Amino acid sequence: MALPAPPLADRLLVRPTPAERRATLPGDEVVAADVVMDRAFTLSAPPVRVWPWLVQLGKHRAGWYLPRAVERLVPKTRRALRRIEPAYQALAEGDVIPDWGGADATFTVAELVPESHVLFTSTRGRTHLTWCLRLTATGADGTRVHLRLRLGPVRRRRLAHTLGGLVDLATIAGLAAGLEERVSP
Repeated sequence: MALPAPPLADRLLVRPTPAERRATLPGDEVVAADVVMDRAFTLSAPPVRVWPWLVQLGKHRAGWYLPRAVERLVPKTRRALRRIEPAYQALAEGDVIPDWGGADATFTVAELVPESHVLFTSTRGRTHLTWCLRLTATGADGTRVHLRLRLGPVRRRRLAHTLGGLVDLATIAGLAAGLEERVSP
């Protein structure tokens, strides 16, 4: 007998489990990190339904998913898509996509395994980073999304960890809620 799914609020908490924090993810070997931020949440759809939303994520692509209540505060031209856009589904290793981290900020797709994970790399000034988004099936109809951001070298580690961590927490919490709205049956 299957256990009932935890309440939505519990699934969308962006706290990784201790096992997720200890797990090795793609990209861990790429950057000698001074700061590591792990976030994780559970969606009520299998990886096959979540994956198309992840590959179209990004600036000048499908946008950054937020819940409808928050998106109402954003100008219509800046709101994220609420549909799968075929033109954004062909993400491939080596692709460079713009990021919101500044006018010249970009991410490069370093590794992509459909319905499993995508690994992005970037350099911001002297800091190198990796951002891995990994999907894991949770039963027949759920997906655990584990995100890991690694930064190094970082001059002001405490500031990056606390202030950067708060910004990361808020943006990933918004992403979790926005994705859940889009993938829910």
